[in-house]
Amino acid sequence: MASPTSRLLQLLSLLQARRDWPGALLADRLDVSHRTIRRDVDRLREMGYRIEATMGPDGGYHLDAGSELPPLLFDDEQIVALAIALQTAAVAGSGFEEPALRALATVRQVLPSRLRHRLDAVDVTSVPRSGDGPTPQVAVPGLLALSAAIRAREVLRFGRSTDDPEPPRRVEPHHLVTSQGRWYLVAWDLDRDDWRIFRADRIVPRTPTGPRFRPREVPGGDVQAFVAARFKGSDQTDAWPCVGTVVLHLPIEAVRPFVGDGTAEPLGQERTRYTAGAWSWVALAASLNRFDTDIDVVEPPELVTAFAQLAERNAATAQTVSRGARRPADRDGRR
Repeated sequence: MASPTSRLLQLLSLLQARRDWPGALLADRLDVSHRTIRRDVDRLREMGYRIEATMGPDGGYHLDAGSELPPLLFDDEQIVALAIALQTAAVAGSGFEEPALRALATVRQVLPSRLRHRLDAVDVTSVPRSGDGPTPQVAVPGLLALSAAIRAREVLRFGRSTDDPEPPRRVEPHHLVTSQGRWYLVAWDLDRDDWRIFRADRIVPRTPTGPRFRPREVPGGDVQAFVAARFKGSDQTDAWPCVGTVVLHLPIEAVRPFVGDGTAEPLGQERTRYTAGAWSWVALAASLNRFDTDIDVVEPPELVTAFAQLAERNAATAQTVSRGARRPADRDGRR
């Protein structure tokens, strides 16, 4: 049978895991009587936890928010999750990097040695996507202003800067999302009568906010799928608008590291069937050339046309460069 202290910690962990707990279920999970549950709840209340009781045959308890932060209880998996979240906050682009590091140091200081060793073993380095440049920073007050407008369902007015001469954009803000180190606002644009995705680091909110609005549902009902589709150049589904299939004259082992969100299957030892997508046919053809091998187009005909267009452009570029290289130099050595 668990000691009173151990049982108290187990009870607190259960109350933190979900909002409402029937008293009978708590007693069954801890293998104690209802009277013991009531005594343990009273002890937690004395420690600063606001635990509300519900009456009736199905009565129970739920942990409510209080005016002060009482001691928190984390199990081993929660500690690991917390450490990873705080370490990866450095590329979130939200201005919380320094507070996240302080929070991680605070958590580590109060941990027992067993959990401290587990936390120290989780050393994560977040690397932003290559070629994206520095992660754009979003000021904390800006994120809080966007979140407040979304929660209050109030029309948001914003510009590009505090002295932006252009009339402010008017949108109904619905969702704040983050993707690959950038923050975005998903909103209904009142001036364009359509959904738009705005870079949060380029938004300077104007005050006061506008009137309240009735929430709308993003196309498809799934915010994540909607944003992913827009990033791929599609208005409806999370799929590339241009998808083609080719045969690469390479073994599957040479193709697999670069498959991305496409699919690849071996065709013997030296050829691979590869299906991929892009926002245009020419972009797809250009991306396939990165494999630096012979390519047979399977489908569709638009991809064949795109390869021809790309070949014409490359040939024109090569001729321009060649003419520049052959141009005679003047007396100063300049061409």
